[in-house]
Amino acid sequence: MPTNEFHQPIGPSLVGWSPPPVPPATELAGRTVRLAPMHPPTDAPRLFNAFTDAPDSLWTYLAFGPCVDEHALEQALAALCDSPERRPFTVMVDDLPVGFLAYIRIAAEHGVLEIGSLAFSPALQRTTAATETVSLLISNAFDQGYRRVEWKCDDLNAPSRAAALRFGFRYEGTFRNAITYKGRSRDTAWFSITDDEWPALRAAHDAWLAPDNFDADGRQLTRLNAPCRD
Repeated sequence: MPTNEFHQPIGPSLVGWSPPPVPPATELAGRTVRLAPMHPPTDAPRLFNAFTDAPDSLWTYLAFGPCVDEHALEQALAALCDSPERRPFTVMVDDLPVGFLAYIRIAAEHGVLEIGSLAFSPALQRTTAATETVSLLISNAFDQGYRRVEWKCDDLNAPSRAAALRFGFRYEGTFRNAITYKGRSRDTAWFSITDDEWPALRAAHDAWLAPDNFDADGRQLTRLNAPCRD
Protein backbone atom coordinates (compact mmCIF):
# COMPACT_ATOMS: atom_id res chain seq x y z
CA MET A 1 0.00 0.00 0.00
CA PRO A 2 1.41 3.44 -0.87
CA THR A 3 2.25 5.92 1.86
CA ASN A 4 2.79 9.67 1.90
CA GLU A 5 5.70 11.67 3.29
CA PHE A 6 4.19 11.26 6.76
CA HIS A 7 4.23 7.44 6.42
CA GLN A 8 0.42 7.37 6.36
CA PRO A 9 -1.30 4.84 4.08
CA ILE A 10 -3.02 6.52 1.12
CA GLY A 11 -5.08 5.37 -1.84
CA PRO A 12 -3.64 4.31 -5.20
CA SER A 13 -2.44 7.07 -7.51
CA LEU A 14 -4.70 8.06 -10.43
CA VAL A 15 -1.87 8.93 -12.78
CA GLY A 16 -3.17 8.67 -16.32
CA TRP A 17 -6.84 9.03 -15.35
CA SER A 18 -8.83 12.15 -16.04
CA PRO A 19 -12.49 12.85 -15.29
CA PRO A 20 -14.83 11.63 -18.04
CA PRO A 21 -17.54 13.79 -19.55
CA VAL A 22 -21.13 13.65 -18.41
CA PRO A 23 -22.64 10.89 -20.57
CA PRO A 24 -24.00 12.57 -23.70
CA ALA A 25 -27.66 12.38 -24.62
CA THR A 26 -27.09 9.92 -27.43
CA GLU A 27 -28.77 6.67 -28.40
CA LEU A 28 -27.37 3.33 -27.26
CA ALA A 29 -28.19 0.29 -29.35
CA GLY A 30 -27.89 -3.41 -28.61
CA ARG A 31 -28.98 -6.59 -30.33
CA THR A 32 -32.47 -6.65 -28.81
CA VAL A 33 -33.02 -3.13 -27.48
CA ARG A 34 -32.45 0.53 -28.18
CA LEU A 35 -32.05 3.19 -25.49
CA ALA A 36 -33.16 6.61 -26.68
CA PRO A 37 -32.64 9.88 -24.80
CA MET A 38 -35.96 10.53 -23.08
CA HIS A 39 -38.33 13.12 -24.56
CA PRO A 40 -41.34 13.31 -22.21
CA PRO A 41 -43.85 15.02 -24.55
CA THR A 42 -43.60 12.24 -27.12
CA ASP A 43 -42.60 9.34 -24.86
CA ALA A 44 -45.17 9.75 -22.08
CA PRO A 45 -48.32 8.79 -24.05
CA ARG A 46 -46.81 5.59 -25.40
CA LEU A 47 -45.15 4.71 -22.11
CA PHE A 48 -48.47 5.22 -20.35
CA ASN A 49 -49.98 2.66 -22.72
CA ALA A 50 -47.09 0.26 -22.06
CA PHE A 51 -47.81 0.38 -18.31
CA THR A 52 -51.59 0.12 -18.62
CA ASP A 53 -51.63 -3.52 -17.51
CA ALA A 54 -48.92 -3.11 -14.88
CA PRO A 55 -50.03 -3.66 -11.28
CA ASP A 56 -49.76 -0.66 -8.97
CA SER A 57 -47.18 -2.63 -7.00
CA LEU A 58 -44.69 -1.95 -9.79
CA TRP A 59 -44.42 1.64 -8.49
CA THR A 60 -44.03 0.87 -4.79
CA TYR A 61 -40.30 1.50 -4.65
CA LEU A 62 -40.16 4.37 -7.16
CA ALA A 63 -40.27 8.00 -6.08
CA PHE A 64 -43.38 8.57 -8.20
CA GLY A 65 -46.32 6.67 -9.62
CA PRO A 66 -48.63 5.10 -10.33
CA CYS A 67 -49.67 7.92 -12.67
CA VAL A 68 -53.37 8.41 -13.24
CA ASP A 69 -53.03 9.65 -16.82
CA GLU A 70 -50.57 10.55 -19.57
CA HIS A 71 -50.18 14.12 -18.31
CA ALA A 72 -49.18 12.96 -14.84
CA LEU A 73 -46.59 10.60 -16.30
CA GLU A 74 -45.26 13.34 -18.57
CA GLN A 75 -44.81 15.63 -15.57
CA ALA A 76 -42.97 12.90 -13.65
CA LEU A 77 -40.68 12.18 -16.60
CA ALA A 78 -40.06 15.88 -17.15
CA ALA A 79 -38.92 16.19 -13.54
CA LEU A 80 -36.60 13.23 -14.10
CA CYS A 81 -35.08 15.03 -17.09
CA ASP A 82 -34.75 18.36 -15.28
CA SER A 83 -31.31 17.90 -13.73
CA PRO A 84 -27.72 17.93 -15.03
CA GLU A 85 -27.01 15.04 -12.66
CA ARG A 86 -29.42 12.73 -14.50
CA ARG A 87 -29.47 11.28 -18.00
CA PRO A 88 -32.74 9.38 -18.58
CA PHE A 89 -33.40 6.91 -21.38
CA THR A 90 -36.55 5.43 -22.85
CA VAL A 91 -36.23 1.70 -23.56
CA MET A 92 -37.34 0.82 -27.08
CA VAL A 93 -38.04 -2.70 -28.36
CA ASP A 94 -39.22 -3.00 -31.97
CA ASP A 95 -39.56 0.82 -31.92
CA LEU A 96 -42.08 0.64 -29.08
CA PRO A 97 -41.30 2.27 -25.69
CA VAL A 98 -41.52 -0.39 -23.00
CA GLY A 99 -39.76 1.17 -20.03
CA PHE A 100 -37.29 3.73 -18.79
CA LEU A 101 -34.24 4.14 -16.59
CA ALA A 102 -31.49 6.69 -16.08
CA TYR A 103 -28.00 7.55 -15.11
CA ILE A 104 -28.51 9.49 -11.88
CA ARG A 105 -26.25 11.16 -9.32
CA ILE A 106 -23.64 11.69 -12.01
CA ALA A 107 -20.39 12.89 -10.42
CA ALA A 108 -18.11 13.05 -13.46
CA GLU A 109 -15.33 14.74 -11.48
CA HIS A 110 -14.99 11.53 -9.47
CA GLY A 111 -15.85 9.11 -12.28
CA VAL A 112 -18.94 7.87 -10.45
CA LEU A 113 -22.57 7.49 -11.47
CA GLU A 114 -25.62 5.44 -10.54
CA ILE A 115 -28.19 3.50 -12.55
CA GLY A 116 -31.64 4.13 -11.19
CA SER A 117 -35.18 5.48 -11.70
CA LEU A 118 -35.89 2.17 -13.42
CA ALA A 119 -39.36 1.05 -14.47
CA PHE A 120 -39.86 -1.87 -16.85
CA SER A 121 -43.32 -2.58 -18.23
CA PRO A 122 -44.74 -6.13 -18.15
CA ALA A 123 -43.70 -6.55 -21.81
CA LEU A 124 -40.06 -5.86 -20.91
CA GLN A 125 -39.73 -7.66 -17.59
CA ARG A 126 -37.78 -10.95 -17.55
CA THR A 127 -36.68 -10.61 -21.18
CA THR A 128 -33.34 -10.61 -22.93
CA ALA A 129 -33.92 -6.94 -23.74
CA ALA A 130 -34.29 -6.13 -20.03
CA THR A 131 -30.90 -7.64 -19.25
CA GLU A 132 -29.30 -5.99 -22.27
CA THR A 133 -30.72 -2.61 -21.22
CA VAL A 134 -28.85 -2.59 -17.93
CA SER A 135 -25.74 -4.16 -19.46
CA LEU A 136 -25.61 -1.41 -22.10
CA LEU A 137 -25.67 1.33 -19.48
CA ILE A 138 -22.97 -0.30 -17.36
CA SER A 139 -20.74 -0.90 -20.37
CA ASN A 140 -21.24 2.60 -21.73
CA ALA A 141 -20.23 4.18 -18.41
CA PHE A 142 -16.98 2.25 -18.18
CA ASP A 143 -16.23 2.79 -21.88
CA GLN A 144 -16.37 6.53 -21.22
CA GLY A 145 -13.88 6.32 -18.37
CA TYR A 146 -16.05 6.06 -15.27
CA ARG A 147 -14.44 4.29 -12.32
CA ARG A 148 -17.56 3.19 -10.43
CA VAL A 149 -21.16 2.39 -11.30
CA GLU A 150 -23.63 2.27 -8.43
CA TRP A 151 -26.99 0.59 -7.88
CA LYS A 152 -29.09 1.63 -4.90
CA CYS A 153 -32.53 0.55 -3.80
CA ASP A 154 -34.89 0.36 -0.87
CA ASP A 155 -33.41 -2.31 1.38
CA LEU A 156 -36.85 -3.98 1.39
CA ASN A 157 -36.96 -4.22 -2.42
CA ALA A 158 -35.96 -7.87 -2.77
CA PRO A 159 -36.30 -8.03 -6.59
CA SER A 160 -33.98 -5.04 -7.04
CA ARG A 161 -31.41 -6.47 -4.65
CA ALA A 162 -31.49 -9.78 -6.52
CA ALA A 163 -31.11 -7.99 -9.86
CA ALA A 164 -28.07 -6.09 -8.63
CA LEU A 165 -26.33 -9.30 -7.60
CA ARG A 166 -27.28 -11.01 -10.86
CA PHE A 167 -25.59 -8.24 -12.85
CA GLY A 168 -22.47 -8.55 -10.73
CA PHE A 169 -22.82 -5.58 -8.40
CA ARG A 170 -21.20 -5.99 -5.02
CA TYR A 171 -23.30 -5.32 -1.93
CA GLU A 172 -21.59 -2.66 0.19
CA GLY A 173 -23.99 -2.14 3.05
CA THR A 174 -27.25 -0.46 4.02
CA PHE A 175 -27.65 3.19 5.01
CA ARG A 176 -30.36 3.38 7.66
CA ASN A 177 -33.00 6.14 7.48
CA ALA A 178 -31.24 7.34 4.36
CA ILE A 179 -34.10 9.18 2.65
CA THR A 180 -37.84 9.71 2.80
CA TYR A 181 -40.24 9.13 -0.07
CA LYS A 182 -43.98 8.72 -0.46
CA GLY A 183 -44.40 9.62 3.20
CA ARG A 184 -42.22 6.84 4.54
CA SER A 185 -38.62 6.23 5.57
CA ARG A 186 -36.19 4.26 3.44
CA ASP A 187 -33.14 2.27 4.38
CA THR A 188 -30.99 2.24 1.23
CA ALA A 189 -28.96 -0.79 0.12
CA TRP A 190 -25.79 0.16 -1.78
CA PHE A 191 -24.20 -1.92 -4.55
CA SER A 192 -21.36 -1.12 -6.96
CA ILE A 193 -19.15 -2.33 -9.78
CA THR A 194 -15.69 -0.81 -10.19
CA ASP A 195 -13.64 -0.44 -13.34
CA ASP A 196 -11.20 -3.18 -12.35
CA GLU A 197 -14.07 -5.63 -11.86
CA TRP A 198 -15.88 -4.84 -15.10
CA PRO A 199 -13.71 -6.76 -17.65
CA ALA A 200 -14.57 -10.15 -16.11
CA LEU A 201 -18.18 -9.11 -15.60
CA ARG A 202 -18.43 -7.85 -19.15
CA ALA A 203 -17.26 -11.19 -20.47
CA ALA A 204 -20.03 -12.88 -18.47
CA HIS A 205 -22.62 -10.40 -19.77
CA ASP A 206 -21.46 -10.83 -23.38
CA ALA A 207 -21.55 -14.62 -23.09
CA TRP A 208 -25.10 -14.54 -21.75
CA LEU A 209 -26.31 -12.09 -24.41
CA ALA A 210 -24.71 -13.99 -27.30
CA PRO A 211 -27.28 -15.37 -29.79
CA ASP A 212 -25.99 -18.92 -29.32
CA ASN A 213 -27.04 -18.79 -25.66
CA PHE A 214 -30.70 -18.93 -26.71
CA ASP A 215 -32.74 -21.71 -28.25
CA ALA A 216 -35.13 -21.37 -31.17
CA ASP A 217 -37.86 -20.13 -28.82
CA GLY A 218 -35.63 -17.48 -27.30
CA ARG A 219 -35.09 -19.28 -24.00
CA GLN A 220 -31.69 -18.93 -22.33
CA LEU A 221 -29.50 -22.02 -22.31
CA THR A 222 -27.26 -20.88 -19.44
CA ARG A 223 -27.93 -18.30 -16.74
CA LEU A 224 -26.06 -15.05 -16.38
CA ASN A 225 -23.13 -16.16 -14.28
CA ALA A 226 -21.67 -12.83 -13.27
CA PRO A 227 -19.06 -13.30 -10.54
CA CYS A 228 -21.04 -11.24 -8.01
CA ARG A 229 -20.32 -11.01 -4.32
CA ASP A 230 -22.85 -10.54 -1.53
